[in-house]
Order: sequence, then C-alpha cells, then structure tokens
Amino acid sequence: MQQEQLILRERPNGLPDDNTFEYKNIDIPEPGQDEMLVKTLYLSVDPYMRGRMSDAPSYSAPFEVGQPLNGAVVSQVIRSNDNNFSKDDLVTGNLDFQEYNVIKASDVRKVQTEGLKASNALSVLGMPALTAYFGMMHIGEPKKGETVVVSGAAGAVGQVAGQLAKRVGARVVGIVGSEKKAKYITETLGYDAAVEYKKGNVSEQLKETCPNGIDVYYENVGGEISEAVWPLLNVFARIPVCGAISSYNLKEGEEDIGLRVQRFLINSRAKMQGLLVGDFADSFDEAYTALEKAVANGELQFEETIYNGFHKTPDAFLGLFSGENIGKQIVKVADKE
Repeated sequence: MQQEQLILRERPNGLPDDNTFEYKNIDIPEPGQDEMLVKTLYLSVDPYMRGRMSDAPSYSAPFEVGQPLNGAVVSQVIRSNDNNFSKDDLVTGNLDFQEYNVIKASDVRKVQTEGLKASNALSVLGMPALTAYFGMMHIGEPKKGETVVVSGAAGAVGQVAGQLAKRVGARVVGIVGSEKKAKYITETLGYDAAVEYKKGNVSEQLKETCPNGIDVYYENVGGEISEAVWPLLNVFARIPVCGAISSYNLKEGEEDIGLRVQRFLINSRAKMQGLLVGDFADSFDEAYTALEKAVANGELQFEETIYNGFHKTPDAFLGLFSGENIGKQIVKVADKE
C-alpha cells in the first residue's frame, strides 16, 4: 500500500509559494522489532519551520530538498511491536509529514486525552504552550502589579503567555493585527488592553495602554513593533525573545536593520534572552503539570485554527505569515480509525 508525504521541493527566496512544496507517493513501511506503525491524525505548522527551509546556519538542522518536512504530529498507533504501546494509543512527537510513520517508543510520548481533544496536544499542551510557559515564567518572571506586553498575542504562544502573566496578577497588554483578535484577547483571554498595529502609531498606542512603562516584553515578532517597545522599558525589565516573524521571509540580499537596542537596554538595565524550548527539557514535567492543571480547572482559554485535509498543509503554513489564524494553526490529516 502507498501513502502521501509532503516534501520540500525547493528552498524559497522570500515567502514560500506553490513551488516550495510537493506531494509524493511512497510505500507504507512495515514496523520492525520494538517499532510501531502510526497513522497521522493532526500535524502542527509553526513559524520556525520557515528557517528550516533555508540552508543558512541556524539552531535547527535545515529540511533537505526532496525529503519530507517534519514537525509536531499527533498519531494513532496502528500496529505495535513495543510492549509499552498498544493499538489505538495516541502519541505525539516530531515526525515526518506523511500519512504513516514507523517509529520507536523514544520518538514519542503518549497523549492523555481525558476531557480533551487529540489536537490539544499540539496547542495548549504542546510545544507552543511549553514555549510560553518557560519564556514567561522562567525568563520574564512577571510579578503582581507589573505591566507585561505580549506581541503576537492572539497566536499559539501569545495566547498562553499572556494568561500566565495574568494568573500572577500582572497587567497584560497584547499587540495584535485586527479588531477581531483584539476582542479575543481582551474578552476571552482576559488581557487588560490591546494594541492593533495595523491601525498605525504603535508607539502612541503603547504609551496609552502602558502609562507606567513596561516590565516584561514577550517578543514574538521583531521589527518596527518591537522598536516601539524599547523606549518604554522600565528599570530591570525582562525580555524573553521567542521569535521575530517579521524577518522570516526576507529575500536574498535583504537585511533586517532597525533601531539599535543597546542604549535602551543599558538605560533600563533590562535582561534580554533568547528562548529555545528544548533548553528547558529537564523541566518539561513541571510545565506539563502546571498547564494540565490550568486547563482542567478552566483557568486557561485557547483557540485552534484547524485546516481539514493533508493537502491543506501549505495553506495552513502560509497563513501563519498573513496573520489570519487565531491560536494554534493545525492541520487535520485523518480521523481516528
């Protein structure tokens, strides 16, 4: 029997397009000793994947041209030759973007679905939520009464990061790209105020919504939006740097050069630290426990934007850069058998 996989056809120059991706038919493999055959149910598309489409030096190995993309996936065990897993178990891990994978137990962890949907393992209990947790709680360290600003506030990471800051009593302001997202973060997530960058004059909007300055800035976007933040940093502000999506699709020869940040960091004595969730692997249990408890208690709200069909994966990925999604961008590949 055969299946489809999504491969990187060519490396994009600027924003990926139809030439970037290609679907390919391959045989469904047989699991060997201590291996499992798993069926892809949901897959996650994330902004960091754009960097892996380039062969420039980075913290993560690039995708290979002609080989499948890979990322976070929720799968159903179809056949198991491992005593720790049974048929129909749900698992999650970083797997190839194809309809079936042969894996080992060390490649995945079991998904606990009691009271939750399987897709939640990619959103509020997945990598984005872990990133939000460690960036906000271990680097940002918000305190009661402080002002926290989150860019990309309605996205997969931002929606969780802001709520974590609210739970410790901080005043939270989110930067978003539409009125719909502004209503979502204030009315559903409990943010205290929203800044809509497409309305222009982000500096003035931030001054109005952050009259006491900014103590924590959770950085997801970079570019001109962040430049409006630096002058408002309070003494000993903390800046977890999760992403800089504004620069991910630069064409060859283009540069992302803007306001120099050094003098603002010196004046405020701020701490600015880059964030890779894998650096906190030893504390994953801590984060999962906190997030699972918050979700079970109804203290953590979240949204998922789900595309139906494996062939919708490129559209879902490109949607990350047009700002159309609210919450986590996910592709539903198949139903559980």
